[in-house]
Amino acid sequence: MPDFQCNLKQYRLLKNLTQEQLAAQVGVRRETIMRLEKAQYNPSLKLAMDISKAVEAPIEALFIFTE
Repeated sequence: MPDFQCNLKQYRLLKNLTQEQLAAQVGVRRETIMRLEKAQYNPSLKLAMDISKAVEAPIEALFIFTE
């Protein structure tokens, strides 16, 4: 199974967003953002795209999969 790395927290903080604010923007619960930041949750493509737009960062920079 590939390893998953998430750089969301860095980009979220650059935009001065709390987990709750980002969650509201992309239509998920704060716990989902928390789990993403800990690389405990693999996002759907739609969620990854929504987050990418919200923090103005490419998906490839936010979510990194390695084998």
